[in-house]
This record gives sequence, C-alpha cells and structure tokens, in this order.
Amino acid sequence: MSLWASQQIAEAAGGAASAAFDVSGVTFDSREVGPGDLFIAMTGEATDGHRFLDQAFERGAAGALVSRPTAHPHVQVADTFAGLEALAKASRARTHARIIGVTGSAGKTGTKEALFAALDRSPSKSAHRSVKSYNNHTGVPLSLSRMPAEVDYGVFEMGMNHPGELAHLTTLVRPHVAIVTAIAPAHAAFFPDESAIADAKGEIFQGLEPGGVAIIPYDSPHRDRLIGHAQPHAAKIVTFGLDAGADVAALEAIRTASGGTFVTARVGERELSYTISQPGQHWVSNSLAVLAAVDAVGGDLALAGLALAELGGLAGRGDRFTVTVGDGTALVIDESYNANPASMRATLAVLGAEEGRKLAVLGEMRELGEKSDAYHAELASPVRDAGVETVILVGEKMKPLATALEGQIEVMHVPDAATARDRLTAMLRAGDAVLIKGSNGVGLSAVVAALSGGKV
Repeated sequence: MSLWASQQIAEAAGGAASAAFDVSGVTFDSREVGPGDLFIAMTGEATDGHRFLDQAFERGAAGALVSRPTAHPHVQVADTFAGLEALAKASRARTHARIIGVTGSAGKTGTKEALFAALDRSPSKSAHRSVKSYNNHTGVPLSLSRMPAEVDYGVFEMGMNHPGELAHLTTLVRPHVAIVTAIAPAHAAFFPDESAIADAKGEIFQGLEPGGVAIIPYDSPHRDRLIGHAQPHAAKIVTFGLDAGADVAALEAIRTASGGTFVTARVGERELSYTISQPGQHWVSNSLAVLAAVDAVGGDLALAGLALAELGGLAGRGDRFTVTVGDGTALVIDESYNANPASMRATLAVLGAEEGRKLAVLGEMRELGEKSDAYHAELASPVRDAGVETVILVGEKMKPLATALEGQIEVMHVPDAATARDRLTAMLRAGDAVLIKGSNGVGLSAVVAALSGGKV
C-alpha cells in the first residue's frame, strides 16, 4: 500500500522528483531501510546520509529525499531536514485521525504504547504511533510522516531537554488531546528547578487543536502550574491520579498473583474494573491517563481495559524474562533504557514486591546538574526499602549512593557496564530477582543482552 507518491513528496517538501515512484515507509537510518521505503539523506555534524544512498537502495529503498543530485530515484530539496518537517506537516494536514500527544518526565513511552494498544484493538478502527522513543526534533516528524492517511487515531510521544523544544514539536503534532504523565527532575542540568521542568512540559498544550483536551496528573505537586499552562489552549482539562479528587481516579488497586494490579477506576460518572499486566503503582497512574485519553477521543473503555491486561513489557522499559541458573531460574527486570530519580524509585518498589533474594544493578543518572550528588544519595532509602541484598552501582556519579549505603547492604561500585555484567553473572543464583536500570549512556543494555541468552 502506498504511503506517499513521489509527486506528493515533491509538493509537500517543495522539491523536484526525478521519477515517479511510490513508497510504503519512511526512514533516515540506512540500517533500517526496508523494501519500498523512502530514505531521507539527513546531513549533520557527525555524518551525511548521502554517503549511504547505495546501501539504502541495496536494501530495497524505492526512493530518496536528497539535497544534491543522485542517480537513484529521488526528490531533491534544498534541505532534507526541512523536507522531513514539511512532509510531517503534510501528513498531519491530510489526516482526519484523532491525535494524542504524550509527554512527561517518566512514563511517556509506556503510556504511548498502552494507548496505541487500546485504540488499535477495535476491529473497525486503526491506530498509528511513534515507534521506539522517537520523540525528539527528528523522531517526531519522522513518526508523523509515517502515518497512513486513512488511520483513525495517531499517538505521538514528545520529549525535551531544553525549554522551547516542546513548543515547536506540538505545533507539528497539533494534538486533539495532550497528556503530561508526570513531572520529575529528568534533564535537571538544563533547568533551574523542577517548576521550570513543569513549565517546559506545559508547552505541549500550546499546540492543542480547537476544542482540545488537556490531561494532567492530579497527584503532581505541579498540578496547578500545569493547569495554568493548559487553560489558555484547552477547551477541557481532565485530571487523573490515585487521589479521589481526580476526574479519572483509582478507587481501588490490588496487586494480583501475577504481579500486576487489579484496578477499579472512576472515569467521570462511570466505574470500570480492569487488570494491568505491568507491575508497579506507576503503571496504575499510567493506566488512568490512558483511560482519560481513550475517553476524550471517543474510544472504547472496555477494549482499553482488555488491552492493559494484555500489554507486554517493553525492552529496556519493564520487560521481564527468566534466565537459567544451575537447576533453577532467576528473574530479570529490564529497565536499562533510561533513569531519573522518580523512575528509579518506582522500579525499585517493583523489585521490592518480588520473592527471593533481590539484587540491583543501578547505573548513574545523567543530566541532573548541580544536585546530582544529592539525587543519587537519596536513592539509599528506596534501595533499602526494596530489600535489596546486593547492589552493583555503575559509574562515577554513583559514588554518593555507595557512600550512603556503606555498612548497610553489600555494595559493589564499578566503573562500567562490562564489569557490572561480570560481577552479576558471578553471583547470580536460582530464585534471585534482579533489577537492571540506569541512564541509557551507561550501556546497561549490554548486561541485559548477556543474560537474555537464557542461561548463566
């Protein structure tokens, strides 16, 4: 099925097509090119996509967006990044889909995936969402440009680490519904305080379509600040949270035998009971945001409940698997994609609910600014409360936590992921539960990969 014709691409991006061609997908990573894709030859400080044109067409590209001539079928524009943004705007302009934008310091990828599962479950409706964590200045327009014209719902994750970024991204997405999942000191190095982070997240409401809905965490200390940002742009503001005062509230939350949560929620004047497959109180909060958004776009709440019950773990963001150790198995909780103080606390609480000896491999949290030492040291209580017996701390920034835990539990402070992997595999035994979490740059995904073979 054609996603874009070459003439449509040329008209959208203000370029000239060398030949007639149709594409079924869009990418700017030559390693991800599949048959029928449009390859966008992005240029930057580190590399130039034009160098990989031959590779892209060998992998099956149907055409390319370029800024200089090539023998391959192409649309030539003055600037390929500007061309990608123009294609994203054309995609947004041609769709009749209900669009949901998601941001937050934590929980945005999981909420986006849960929303997609809830909205795409209907046999008569289809949904599109941004893949992976494509939530920045290139990922958002790429995700928009990939949206089929006839889709019913679009769900887009938007991230930022500086003021002003979301203000631009939200004008591309132009959501009918905008969600802020949570506010926490992520990327704190670039902001004077947490209120400034809330202000930056509140920029998402600037792009709301007329009649749009803002969905805001009731339990957040920044709730009123976020409401203030939403009021000039939203026709309706809906709050969600664990407190009974929220518009979408959890009336009851009971942990299930499988580790998930059985929830009874109030959505406006209605009550709904459902099970969340993913463990942890933070997922209860995420699920309430999902219900609020599904309701706002006129989706089926019952199908949303079923989707939450069947939602699988995401690699690096809560995926779980067992590894064979001797005559038994150990549980691995993969949270290796990223970390900030709020998500560290949430996932340590998840580990604390597991049976058996508890181990944690925790990588340093980056971009926390001048309060970095304090944020790391403050994790001592969550580590102890989780009943962690041995913790492997990775990276220089973990020194304050190592000091705070000294003499209380077994602490191994190591310089890198490779050393952490060796220490963990040497001590792992049957019946253990191990959490692996840290900022993405620490590279703890390599520790997960070493265990994912299924046997130690």
